[in-house]
Amino acid sequence: MAEDDRTAELSERVRAARESATPLVPEGGGTKRFLGRAVQAETLSCAGHAGVVSYEPTELVVTARSATRLAALEAVLAGNGQMLPFEPPHFGEAATVGGTIACGLSGPRRPWAGAARDLVLGVRMINGRGEILRFGGEVMKNVAGYDLSRLLTGSMGTLGVLLDVSMKVLPRPETEATLAFDHTAAEAIRMLNQWSGTPLPLSGACHFDGRTFVRLSGSATGVASSVARLGGDAVDAAHAPWEGLREHRLDYFTAPGPTLWRVSVPSTCPPLALPGGCLVDWGGALRWVRTDADPGAVRSVAAAAGGHAMQFRGGDPRGEVYHPLTPALLRLHQRLKAAFDPHGIFCPGRMYAEL
Repeated sequence: MAEDDRTAELSERVRAARESATPLVPEGGGTKRFLGRAVQAETLSCAGHAGVVSYEPTELVVTARSATRLAALEAVLAGNGQMLPFEPPHFGEAATVGGTIACGLSGPRRPWAGAARDLVLGVRMINGRGEILRFGGEVMKNVAGYDLSRLLTGSMGTLGVLLDVSMKVLPRPETEATLAFDHTAAEAIRMLNQWSGTPLPLSGACHFDGRTFVRLSGSATGVASSVARLGGDAVDAAHAPWEGLREHRLDYFTAPGPTLWRVSVPSTCPPLALPGGCLVDWGGALRWVRTDADPGAVRSVAAAAGGHAMQFRGGDPRGEVYHPLTPALLRLHQRLKAAFDPHGIFCPGRMYAEL
């Protein structure tokens, strides 16, 4: 993928913004622009800063520039029988590597293959002074002290501009199968946790509309044995929910309705006491809740269950979108922001008003 390295140009743009006190929002394809709080800032387009910098299939590591199309990178990996293990959501054809890591989102495979943060080995970035910094590397055990490359994963562009990202990749499974069962939400949560505690080759587990779906991935022999053990109804690949779940194309997400909340809780948490609909993912650890309940009530229910809630789509983007931080955590975030972006030019207030 012979594309451009725009490092010098992007660094100069950041330095000019620092000198003129102009807030910036780094952006690749813009497919996740809806996430976070509303920000008044100029867009710093990273488009064109793209291409695979290095890829050695035998080492299971790939390094790509931030504006590399996610679909293009996945096609390169698939050509070598490999994949990004965290099954990242695209939310549009223009999704990029940098936006994927900046938002830190992971798909249905996350509980069994790791989160985006777990698979990031190193990054190159531009801080708020316009300086080019490198953290981590291209092997799993390369960090002494703070693992700042993973700190940047999920930071929503508030700490700097990602230039290159090195990630661990894994072989694609030999085969996959999807099974479906009729369960209530409570039954599904109980069964999914029970199955997760056994040596099944699980790679997806969700529940919605009275049906529980599990995906099994691995060797043909192992998957066939697990299918025979679990029973249920076989679901062909064309009707399996995993891509629709990952990309929020299922009717649950696309039909008109109230605010969509992303609620992270312990996997054993019973159904949440909130009005509206709920789709269970990650074997019970992630609940996609659509409700008109007051935001404070949603967060209180999540906190009482030992989790946290994010306003994902809908609601007021000028209010609090992320779960409130404790005073101690807020001070820590403020110190990190000051270290990376002392002039406060990157995405001011996108995650929290105090940042």
